[in-house]
Amino acid sequence: MSVTSREKINTSSEGYRVVIHALLIALVIRTFLFQPFNIPSGSMKATLLVGDYLFVSKYSYGYSPYSIPLTPPLPALFSGRIFGSEPNRGDVVVFRLPKDVSTDYIKRVIGLPGDHIQMKDGLLYINGKPIERERLSDYIGEDPCGSEATARVKRWKETLPNGVSYETLDCVDNGFYDNTIEYVVPPGHYFMMGDNRDNSTDSRVQSAVGYVPLQNIIGRAQIIFFSVAEGEHVWAVWRLPWTIRWNRLFTLVR
Repeated sequence: MSVTSREKINTSSEGYRVVIHALLIALVIRTFLFQPFNIPSGSMKATLLVGDYLFVSKYSYGYSPYSIPLTPPLPALFSGRIFGSEPNRGDVVVFRLPKDVSTDYIKRVIGLPGDHIQMKDGLLYINGKPIERERLSDYIGEDPCGSEATARVKRWKETLPNGVSYETLDCVDNGFYDNTIEYVVPPGHYFMMGDNRDNSTDSRVQSAVGYVPLQNIIGRAQIIFFSVAEGEHVWAVWRLPWTIRWNRLFTLVR
């Protein structure tokens, strides 16, 4: 039995509809639920490594003009945020750089609105009190301090006042931002810091990042869904079996 022209047309139309529906679903997911990002620099080592690919939840903190990926953005339609909740201290978040809203950054929330933040001799102080810090074994791996070699670097476990713990790296003693002024976080803003403390341009650098407005936050980093070794590329499929960091796949971002 031969297929008629009308049947061929119907089959073709159905195929187009499936593709269009799939694209619409993907667009909705990316716009309102999860957006993929990759890590291009080492400012969050060893929590996040260069070559990590992760999903950021858009709904965690609601929606703002900068969290909905439309061109042009939506500041003319609404300001602030709608739905969702405010970030917690210790969350790892992606945000638009206040001084260049076309640039995405990823850091950890350290200071909340009204907080006093300061670094003294490499130790973090929040509202005048030093946070709990525990020395761990040295980090050994892809150099977090800028060179291409394998390195051994001091590693610490920090615990914030709300009980959130994470690891930080300390490339050098008495680094440039190991001793700072006391920062006072303005209302509606957050103080961000990288876990790789001596190799992170963050809120300590007021001329580059400074305090981050709530509406600039895109979402919370949730899960690493893919990861390749630093310097490798995902399009080099012939190398992937050897360059994938298998132990990092589908790990939660803490």
